Amino acid sequence: MRNFLLGILITVVILLLYKQCTNRSENSLRTSSELIQEQLNQVSKLVVTEGHFTEVFNYENSKEIFGDYLTADKKALVVVNAKISVSYDLSKLEYSLNEETKTIEILNIPEQEVLISPELEYYDMQSDFFNPFEAKDYNTINASVKSTLLKKIETSTLKTNAENRLISELAKFYILTESLGWTLIYKSKPVNVQEELNDLIL
Repeated sequence: MRNFLLGILITVVILLLYKQCTNRSENSLRTSSELIQEQLNQVSKLVVTEGHFTEVFNYENSKEIFGDYLTADKKALVVVNAKISVSYDLSKLEYSLNEETKTIEILNIPEQEVLISPELEYYDMQSDFFNPFEAKDYNTINASVKSTLLKKIETSTLKTNAENRLISELAKFYILTESLGWTLIYKSKPVNVQEELNDLIL
């Protein structure tokens, strides 16, 4: 009888210890998951690279009045000071957390956003009575300015700098997940070292 009671007591103690260890493991996993989500929320902000460009444009327009015999001309010198930003809105970052496999998978990274804010100053504006400056002229100049600036952005380091900032932010996910014993996955591949993240994104 004594052995029977002792066996029951040992069984109860083992069950209590197992339950306590299980609860600790679950609490630790839940804490890790909450910590990762909190970190993701903190970096869900615009990663912005800004640049400034100054350009001078010559705008000319001719309007035929009597065929080639008489034309009405207008022209203007336009100085453009533009602020350009290249960014990623990380609030649009798509990811999934799996507590069972302790993995965080980046599903989709938002596209770069290019914002051009030009300030145009007009000098030496000359126009004819038969060909005055109209709203469509200013729209044409504005469209031409943006088109030219977009080409300049492609040959500048702005987009590359924005990509580097993006990798820097995503590297925080890698460092955090690694420190917590989780695995970061992107494009269906586990990221084992930070350099792999660079290769996968670029």
